[in-house]
Amino acid sequence: MTAIQTRTLPDEALLARYRDGRSYTDCYSVDVAPVVSHAAYVEAFYTSAVFKVERQLLAWFVSRPATDQQAHALATGQLDAFSAWTVEGRSANQLLLCDFQNRTRSWLMTSAVEVEGAPGTRLYFGSAVVPVVSRRTGEARMGFVFRALLGFHQIYSRVLLRAAASSLQQ
Repeated sequence: MTAIQTRTLPDEALLARYRDGRSYTDCYSVDVAPVVSHAAYVEAFYTSAVFKVERQLLAWFVSRPATDQQAHALATGQLDAFSAWTVEGRSANQLLLCDFQNRTRSWLMTSAVEVEGAPGTRLYFGSAVVPVVSRRTGEARMGFVFRALLGFHQIYSRVLLRAAASSLQQ
């Protein structure tokens, strides 16, 4: 497994529609061997021990529980809602989810790469945060909470991606 990289969103990314200058977007990747399917990646991501903590918090605080079986169904295209998210876009190698408040997006993508001379997979994970438009001024703003949590979000994104990659290599 290679180190996690911060990347520019690929042009074909379903998340790229949020590179509008108003929204925040990020993109991280890691290369793993052997080749893994997109469905296996999505399932590994949402069933990792790290993400299960987030799932539990969502169950407690916003009454949006989710199970490993639901993660599998999401990964295989049999489910379009998972915990606090609904599917906004899906393709053979991508999944774009929107949160129940319509503020954030989570994106997973796979692509074929070579890892140390052998076939492998690049795992991408990215997010978008959409600004809130003030009813009073009409101005789009990210807000204090976004700015306060951005550093944590960037670290947490890498931790989630590393957990999924590690799971796929076991």
